[in-house]
Amino acid sequence: MIKKRMNDVNVTGKTVLVRVDFNVPIEDGVITDDNRIRQALPTLENLLERRAKVVCFSHLGRVKTEDDKSGKSLDIVAKKLAEHLGKKVKFVPETRGKTLETAIAALKAGEIMMFENTRFEDIEGKKESKNDENLGRYWASLGDVFINDAFGTAHREHASNVGIATYIDESAAGLLLEKEIDFIGNAIENPKRPFVAILGGVKVSDKIGVIRNLLKKADRVLIGGGMSYTFMRAQGYEIGTSVVEDDKLDLARTLLDEGKDKLVLPIDFKLTKAFDNDAPIRIAARDEFSKEEMGLDVGPKTIEKYQELLTGAKTVVWNGPVGVFEMSNFAKGTIAICETLANLNEATTIIGGGDSAAAAIKFGYETSFSHISTGGGASLEYLEGKTLPGVACLDNR
Repeated sequence: MIKKRMNDVNVTGKTVLVRVDFNVPIEDGVITDDNRIRQALPTLENLLERRAKVVCFSHLGRVKTEDDKSGKSLDIVAKKLAEHLGKKVKFVPETRGKTLETAIAALKAGEIMMFENTRFEDIEGKKESKNDENLGRYWASLGDVFINDAFGTAHREHASNVGIATYIDESAAGLLLEKEIDFIGNAIENPKRPFVAILGGVKVSDKIGVIRNLLKKADRVLIGGGMSYTFMRAQGYEIGTSVVEDDKLDLARTLLDEGKDKLVLPIDFKLTKAFDNDAPIRIAARDEFSKEEMGLDVGPKTIEKYQELLTGAKTVVWNGPVGVFEMSNFAKGTIAICETLANLNEATTIIGGGDSAAAAIKFGYETSFSHISTGGGASLEYLEGKTLPGVACLDNR
């Protein structure tokens, strides 16, 4: 990583602006998954120990109108962060103005505060999301150093990352961003082999670039989830009522031709006639679908085949579940992937965020992988080989 890292920067006594990714799920006023908050703790604790004046900020959800602000305040997040840090986190319910400026000016070395949801600035002309120059300049004027630790938004060019980095004197990557870039970047550019990629999820169209890039880099690319049915229909198989992208069949044929034996598809499935956990299930080979059935998980022969292909792998990147893991009767394939990767000896195992990360955490494998990414879209674009604006904007070493 050629970008400056936070430990390269003298932060003692300086006001350090930290873009974190605290876009956490909240239901009925309760944070249901605080993984992203916990992942940011090493960066924040490092800065506080080095006597920086820490100002952290994040987006939370999408905000387009005043009504959208309801339930989107970061106040609840600041309280959860204070619990984890074991110290007070002052919260300022503003994104700009005298109240915010006064609070920052009053910060002492080793203290931390948080200001309001950056997306509240999107209500009038999408100033945050469109990287408004004046907003970026203003936020940059509030501090001495900018640390970007929000990998989850690194694929976006916003005022709260690119804007601030453009107009502040010094910028660097936080420990989490550094970890994400090192793990995923090394896996793609310098993998220990055999290198196996597992790609699931619903749409082929979401992962065209990822599939193409990994077909060049990996020794095997294993396909699962809803996208497998588009590949199957492209091969001429009956897939019943399974999810499919009919407008991507030609693309699927092209990818199959490009991938040849390297691109591996499921050979059997769990079939049902209703999208319901309690609906009757049967196991069938890929050429045994009826017109009334849909596939919601891979079958036991596919699990066995994928386990064999993963045996001995030294680098594994996984993005996307291989079944509807939210339903217990269709979670077996995804659980089997978790279990298999957790038991790979001397392998670097990386989950590329999103639903596959949620599944690993749900099934108790959170600590069983080398790295679980905090960024879904950012992970995909990085796996695709794209430049991430939130990384490119930082100072070089």
